[in-house]
Amino acid sequence: MQGRRRRAVAEEDEEGGTGANVVKMSSSDPECPQFLFVKVLASRGRLEAVTQQMGYHPQYLDSFLKTQHYLMHMDGPLPFDCRHYIAIMAAARHQCRYLVNLHVLQFLRAGGDPQWLRGLEFIPPKLRNLNEINKILAHRPWLITKEHIEKLLKISEWSWSLAELVHAVVLLAHCHALASFVFGCGCEQDEGLGGRGLLKPLSLGNQCFCEATAGNSYSQELLRINRKRSLDSCMELDSLRERMQRIHVETEGRDEMRLLQQDREEGLSPLADTDGEVTSATNLACYMQDPDFGYQDFARRDEDQTQVFRVQDYSWEDHGFSLVNRLYSDIGHLLDEKFRMVDGLQSSAMAKRQGCEPSVFKRGIWNYIHCMFGIRYDDYDYAEVNQLLERMLKVYIKTVTCYPEKTNSEMFDRFWKQFKHSEKVHVNLLILEARMQAELLYALQAITQYMIS
Repeated sequence: MQGRRRRAVAEEDEEGGTGANVVKMSSSDPECPQFLFVKVLASRGRLEAVTQQMGYHPQYLDSFLKTQHYLMHMDGPLPFDCRHYIAIMAAARHQCRYLVNLHVLQFLRAGGDPQWLRGLEFIPPKLRNLNEINKILAHRPWLITKEHIEKLLKISEWSWSLAELVHAVVLLAHCHALASFVFGCGCEQDEGLGGRGLLKPLSLGNQCFCEATAGNSYSQELLRINRKRSLDSCMELDSLRERMQRIHVETEGRDEMRLLQQDREEGLSPLADTDGEVTSATNLACYMQDPDFGYQDFARRDEDQTQVFRVQDYSWEDHGFSLVNRLYSDIGHLLDEKFRMVDGLQSSAMAKRQGCEPSVFKRGIWNYIHCMFGIRYDDYDYAEVNQLLERMLKVYIKTVTCYPEKTNSEMFDRFWKQFKHSEKVHVNLLILEARMQAELLYALQAITQYMIS
């Protein structure tokens, strides 16, 4: 986690808090949770569960929102509808309905073809060719090679440019890692019926969000705008629904409409529900190929494994940052800020419970996650991991990192008892960022090898 580009961030003691290690700020501070929540409400029309959870660490939330907005909504190599479809493909690898649902809605709002939502067979070959790298990055990133990159960049009718591919790789890594956070914090389970109820709404002292913004005229104006956008959103969804039906009628006729009706009955195409939400396919398998391909332990003792990835040979600070920033302008700075932000989050009480310094505890978690993906630091004693992290904590971290869809309530409850809720979120943010950086290191190294070969 340490690197020459990281800035030291002073650790602050979080003891004596309200259960959430939220920095005390005025409601006009651009980094306070209320301000950030109002911005999200005004721009999106809803306050997603992920945003609520990250709100326990407002500085990080601000950095995350800036990065995600840049990836999805600012100028970049990829069309907006393709960005959201790539996100759908990435989230489907972990059966993350929460993220698939969000990006199905955004895909349609961006003017995406509703036919694509019927599965990979209905999308352009160029996008479908991304499936292999999506699968590998999601589950076994150490298998990616320069040959995978060369295949996508090979000159043909469906070839990718280097800039497009870098944008796609960052999107894939972002959504894979975010799926880990979604499952780790219980956002996925809380969204659906029968969820295990892990989601704990953010409270600021004794105020709920609505109360905290009640005296702020700026916030009230944004909330008024939000109400209007919510109504507009419902009208927009009706329009999208009608457009989907019209397209099917015009392109496929009555036989296609009969098939579409069957798909709807089986939950295979998006529909607006009673609350105006767009829901995605019940069977997410239509968005991926080779669904049985999953994580396998990197360090298997019974077979000759891929060579260990040594950070001193290829690191984010010295290699990945400059490459990604050159091919996709400014994203390197945003990602680097996010990595540094999670490194600097307050954790003194959490580390004290484990009997160590905050930096030691966080580095133990970070290096353990990278170790599971075959990434090693020569200057680190891995015996520390077993000393710092109790067995159930390690089981939880590995599950959320490698196969988040298998996270269950028993696993969550057995080791969280000594942690505050804000500390639970903190650990999941470490998982999110460590996993994302691991995927990026492998992908960017493969791109570098292709470029110099």
